[in-house]
Amino acid sequence: MTEIELLSWARGPGLQIATIVFVAGVVIRILEILMLGRKANLAEAKGSEMSNGLRTMVTRTIPDRTTFKRSSVTIVSGYVFHIAMFIPLFFFAPHILFFKDVIGVSWPSLPGAVVDAFAVISIIALIAVLINRLTNKVMRYLTNFEDLLVWLVTFLPLITGYFAFHRIGLTAPSLLAIHLLSVEVLLIVFPFTKLMHTFTLFLARWYNGAISGYRGVAS
Repeated sequence: MTEIELLSWARGPGLQIATIVFVAGVVIRILEILMLGRKANLAEAKGSEMSNGLRTMVTRTIPDRTTFKRSSVTIVSGYVFHIAMFIPLFFFAPHILFFKDVIGVSWPSLPGAVVDAFAVISIIALIAVLINRLTNKVMRYLTNFEDLLVWLVTFLPLITGYFAFHRIGLTAPSLLAIHLLSVEVLLIVFPFTKLMHTFTLFLARWYNGAISGYRGVAS
């Protein structure tokens, strides 16, 4: 297979397969969670489920002082990574064109230099996350294969995208094909790993807050 054929496959059948697995996997996982339901609570409600659930979604997003002091590196690098990654993902011109092809909507892009800077920041932050995980005794003990796999499939699209943008090492078609393939691996792995927290994080926070609110206790 030539590099052009590989790129064509990555842009066509490869992307279609990955997208189908991603969408189907995410929908099934969410349905599984919703179908679990919960037992009816026969106790008298002592507070509002909805308001407490919504408040918990916000308060759990901002770490308290004790948690921040104990896990400052994890928290800072995590927030920096997520914010920095958002810029290249949604404001890089080729990505916007891709989203336009898929959903029919586009928006203004940012200058390439700005996108590149945020991409570098996200790469550095993700490397910091890994170093902290491997050097912190407690986190290293809790780390399993899935944690490392999630880190790898998240890191590869960033670094391959950076190489493709700067045309480092290989020809442009090969670099773009490798970048697309790394994204497709991420999409396939996504629904079956901890990456699902992207969709379940706030749902879980609302649920915990709602239960506490019903009981009339702080969450």
